[in-house]
Amino acid sequence: MAKADTKTKIVADGLRYKSKVSGSPFTAATSFGAATMSCFLCGKHRARSQMVSKKILGKSQAVCSPSCKALDQALEEANKKPSAE
Repeated sequence: MAKADTKTKIVADGLRYKSKVSGSPFTAATSFGAATMSCFLCGKHRARSQMVSKKILGKSQAVCSPSCKALDQALEEANKKPSAE
């Protein structure tokens, strides 16, 4: 007998799930470089290829490369460009 698909539902009080789909929205992709990590400074999830390790408070942490602000601006500009079709 096949198991029924469960959908995510929140109880009326909004505090608990009645049922929840398993898994994470940040699942690792097939290649290591396509997986996401959160930036230590801004907290946004970025592809590992957009990050660099920097030593902060004595430990190596993943941060946006070249900087959080510069990366946000570059991504905004890339999204504004119309497709060349």
